[in-house]
Amino acid sequence: MGLVKFILSKTFLKQIGFALIATVVLIFILLQWLKVSTNHNDYITVPDLTKKTMNEANKIINESNLRLELKDSTDFNPKFPRFSVVEQNPPAGGKVKKNRKIYVILNPSGYRQVTVPDVIQVTRRNAESKLLAVGLIVDKVTYIDRIGEDMVFQIKHNGKYIVPGDHLTKTSKVELICGNGKKGSYTIEE
Repeated sequence: MGLVKFILSKTFLKQIGFALIATVVLIFILLQWLKVSTNHNDYITVPDLTKKTMNEANKIINESNLRLELKDSTDFNPKFPRFSVVEQNPPAGGKVKKNRKIYVILNPSGYRQVTVPDVIQVTRRNAESKLLAVGLIVDKVTYIDRIGEDMVFQIKHNGKYIVPGDHLTKTSKVELICGNGKKGSYTIEE
């Protein structure tokens, strides 16, 4: 019985009331402090950095009170200038807080080098698939008198004979020298 009397007493109820009021005031003060310290509703619009050089992007980012971070470079994209921003995260137009990092990916100076696959003594169709898979373009097919019809005997690039394992720039154009199915005395050049 003594516990029920104590809980219903004026002193206890006053203390509970003061505790509730103190909690509400403390929560209100904490929320106001969070708004100020986290810059609530104070956003910066991310500028568009695409096709800008690293120096131009750095200048724009510094003026916007943001930070720039180079993430990586990607495969060469001919639609963008060399060493320019190809992609950024967060994207242009996004809303971020002050001093946020903007990650960028740069366009390299050109296409990378690829290794010419071994397509000698395979069919033209298979050779074209293998060359295309590594990024080389079959620009021309020349036929010679050899018994293997549509079989690749040699590869040329810019008029020079190349062999499997050589390195060419990606998107280079090559010429395939294939047999036409007729017996002949054509000699293969090195």
